Amino acid sequence: MATKTELGPIARERKYTQDKQVDEGLIPRKVPIVCSTRFGIALILHFCNFIMMAQNVIMSITMVAMVNSTSPQSQLNGSPEGLPVDSFGGLNKAPKSLPAKGSMHGGQFAIWGKWGLPHEQNRLCSIALSGLLLGGFTAILISGFIIDTLGWPFVFYVFGGVGCVFCLTWFVVIYDDPVSHPWISASEKEYIISSLKQQVSSSKQPLPIKAMLRSLPIWSICLCSFSHQWLVNTLVVYIPTYISSVYHVNIRDNGLLSALPFIVAYITGVVGGYLADFLLTKNFRLITVRKLATILGSLPPSVLIVSLPYLSSSYITATAFLTLSCGLSTLCQSGIYVNALDIAPRHSSFLMGASRGFSGMAGVIVPTVSGILLSQDPEFGWRNVFFLLFAINMAGVIFYSIFGEADVQDWAKERKLTRL
Repeated sequence: MATKTELGPIARERKYTQDKQVDEGLIPRKVPIVCSTRFGIALILHFCNFIMMAQNVIMSITMVAMVNSTSPQSQLNGSPEGLPVDSFGGLNKAPKSLPAKGSMHGGQFAIWGKWGLPHEQNRLCSIALSGLLLGGFTAILISGFIIDTLGWPFVFYVFGGVGCVFCLTWFVVIYDDPVSHPWISASEKEYIISSLKQQVSSSKQPLPIKAMLRSLPIWSICLCSFSHQWLVNTLVVYIPTYISSVYHVNIRDNGLLSALPFIVAYITGVVGGYLADFLLTKNFRLITVRKLATILGSLPPSVLIVSLPYLSSSYITATAFLTLSCGLSTLCQSGIYVNALDIAPRHSSFLMGASRGFSGMAGVIVPTVSGILLSQDPEFGWRNVFFLLFAINMAGVIFYSIFGEADVQDWAKERKLTRL
């Protein structure tokens, strides 16, 4: 009886130790995203995207003033008032340079492959990518004022200086993974590593180019991204011009109408990321969330644009359709634009750069094709441009709906090399 009495507490203590190990190892303590290191990284990426897009936009805005002016004090020639400005306040040719930003995104998704938890990737990516919208809007808003008051060189001084600050911040704060980060808390480090241990491996794998070229899920991402960029470029380049030419109202003259599409798109992009993560917590399938976000970000904006030629009431209705289209289009940030993290976490950086580069071709093709359609048929040219946009977006969404996946592909999984 004495032996049995003595073994009871020992057995209970062992069981308690085992349960504690299970709690600490298999179910790590959850670290809230707010005020966490990974949230801080998302904010830094937000401002890095902000300054990258702003620098992209100011190159086009200051180009004519830079050529016409020989002195920063020459207010007559240095003023942007004589520039060919579109309805958003930017140059009519400016959007052609926007696809150049495609090569900037690859490195960001390599970070989220090691920092972004599966149930947080949508909101973290949406916070980071929303900086692009804010940067373009801010550059358009204040570049003209800087040129008028200080001269065009100061546009580069201001945005270049801000870019240097965020570049230094990037080098100091951003690290490849939580293991190498010196300031992350131990609890958050363990939480991230435990959550991603099935996805991230320290071993380097060769890039399976042939398997990627044969992968239909990758082609669905590339083609749907291309069709969505066709929509975005048409929204930026031609919809404001259409409203100006048809209704003889330049929405640039109204500060609220000029800012509203950007503000709505900015808010919708961030909220869409949180909504996607919320659906995942409600046991929605990952591929369902990806396809739902892509469909909502592509088809409704296309339908709204196609309906523009049939509106004859007022330019307010057309501007409302433009604003709603811009807002909904950013929902794709939680769809096709982060899908590479799902199907190939190890190669997400390369895939995102490749898909962005492929979709960036839309920025070159859209002005050419739309210009031909408008010049050949002045009466129905706008209608043809919008119906072509709808057809391309419908084709991209259908292809992605059929072949899009969210499971890690076989060629993207870790393979252990064996030697004979």
